[in-house]
Amino acid sequence: METPFNDRGVSVTRNALSSAGQVFPLRDIVGVRVVTVPKNKVLPVTISVLGLIGAIAGVIFGSPAGIVCGVMLVVVGWLTWATQDITHRLMVQTADGEREALMSTDREFVERVGAAVGAAVDEAKAAAVQKA
Repeated sequence: METPFNDRGVSVTRNALSSAGQVFPLRDIVGVRVVTVPKNKVLPVTISVLGLIGAIAGVIFGSPAGIVCGVMLVVVGWLTWATQDITHRLMVQTADGEREALMSTDREFVERVGAAVGAAVDEAKAAAVQKA
């Protein structure tokens, strides 16, 4: 088995995981896990609330510029929320700590890479035991 996994610029061989210019030797990998990072709620809500306050202040003080700027900030806050993606990251545990090896919006792909790495690590450990 030369290359058990090779897709979208990520490859897992019997010796290493290669992803985004990073190479993780399988002998150094202790474990892998998939982490899901949800959308950021604080920034869009903050922008929208500030815009709403600005629009209300524009109405109270009779300022068309305040109303327009406030409404524009509300729209920017909504666009900030709508354009964010939920991302999934493959975290690789080594003796030195945990590092991000891969990030994608496709959870299935990240899980397939994680499964391939886990299988390759298990196979490498079994091969090392046979040699010993």
